Amino acid sequence: MQQQEHDLVVIGAGPGGYVAAIRAAQLGLNTACVELEPALGGTCLRIGCIPSKALLEASAKYLEAREKLGAFGIDCPGVKLNLPAMMQRKTQAVMMLTKGIEALFKKNKVTRYLGRGRLQEPGKVVVEQANGALELKARHIIFATGSQASSLPGVTLDGDRIGTSTEALSYPEVPQHLVVIGAGYIGLELGSVWRRLGAKVTVVEYLDRILFGMDNEVASEAKKIFEKQGLNFRLSAKVTGARVTDGQCVVECEGAEPIQCDRVLMAVGRKPNTAQLGLENLGITPDKRGCIPVNSHFATSAAGIYAIGDAIPGPMLAHKAEEEGVACVEHIVTGQGHVNYDAIPGVAYTDPEIGSVGKTEEQLRDAGVDFKKGLFPFRANGRARTVGHLDGFAKVLADAKTDRVLGVHIIGAHAGDLINEAAVAISFGASSEDLARACHAHPTLGEALKEAAMAVSGRAIHF
Repeated sequence: MQQQEHDLVVIGAGPGGYVAAIRAAQLGLNTACVELEPALGGTCLRIGCIPSKALLEASAKYLEAREKLGAFGIDCPGVKLNLPAMMQRKTQAVMMLTKGIEALFKKNKVTRYLGRGRLQEPGKVVVEQANGALELKARHIIFATGSQASSLPGVTLDGDRIGTSTEALSYPEVPQHLVVIGAGYIGLELGSVWRRLGAKVTVVEYLDRILFGMDNEVASEAKKIFEKQGLNFRLSAKVTGARVTDGQCVVECEGAEPIQCDRVLMAVGRKPNTAQLGLENLGITPDKRGCIPVNSHFATSAAGIYAIGDAIPGPMLAHKAEEEGVACVEHIVTGQGHVNYDAIPGVAYTDPEIGSVGKTEEQLRDAGVDFKKGLFPFRANGRARTVGHLDGFAKVLADAKTDRVLGVHIIGAHAGDLINEAAVAISFGASSEDLARACHAHPTLGEALKEAAMAVSGRAIHF
């Protein structure tokens, strides 16, 4: 068996893995990255974040041209959907970014191996390739193996009519009726895409609310807006099965009439890719969710073995994985590396977008934290009114005694961009007064966040 030796081997080339590999190379480590798929970038880039955002943007423009530009004095008669062209644009965006990672690997002298990597023993990784096996020796090994879509008992995924987000990113035609199982970020984003393009969309959710884990006031507002857009919700509905019968998909719910549709999107969350990694060879046992236990520096119970991203506990977010990848390798090289888990934002790229960072009202109440709230609606923001995006609000939660910002939740246009300011504020321990006193350019959507911070102390100007 051919052998190669490196300082660090990263298994997985998603956002956590490729970022960890590049940062390690920058710090002087002889670094290799093992990836099963020919294209780099992992689920996020190939079949997740990037292609879904391309379709969200394209479908929003289509709907805008059909239904909204008339209010701006722009008539667009005869607007037609060219779905193949839309899909081609999505594919091109993905290809450009995967090629970009290849270029970054070459620039930083990261060695890439194509194949499935698994631990054989401490300091040794076997890469199963098409033409045989390759053995890699390394002092340090990082698992950045990502996650895969979960399913439900009674639902058989066929990779076509009943599928996951992977299939929903590439439907060959617009379904007449799409049933989305799960009212989280993924289900609502892709449900929105196909609703805009003309499908009837029914979202089925086991809980009595959408967007579990998000601030409840924001989630409630989102549901009202999405219903106006044409999304249909069945909440408190337990799906017991989904099948294809006589050319039709049938979704069965406990105690309710079955739903007939053209396609089913399973979007009930994700589970870590931690099987077949050889963890048992080092005595590493994943938890019942499949996550690899690690300490505060991402080290497992086995010396020299680390794990990051979706492979470990915590929110399954690309940017969380990136931060962990950097912190992990910096700790390996310098002895220092940290991730502030109180300042990791989450974004739903629906219309309007939803951005959240820090604690929700419910979390603060459950923890017995005394807090103050400031809220400002986008309909009172000058920029929002000129661009025609009036839905939603910005909300700031601050400690009642210290005024330190504990959480920020935004539902409105470009919330995914605006939430980054709040993440920086929380990272630096800012107060609502700090946000309120910082001069914001006018007219901008960011002024809504400033006014929400001012509202914490009851002094919002424009509402």
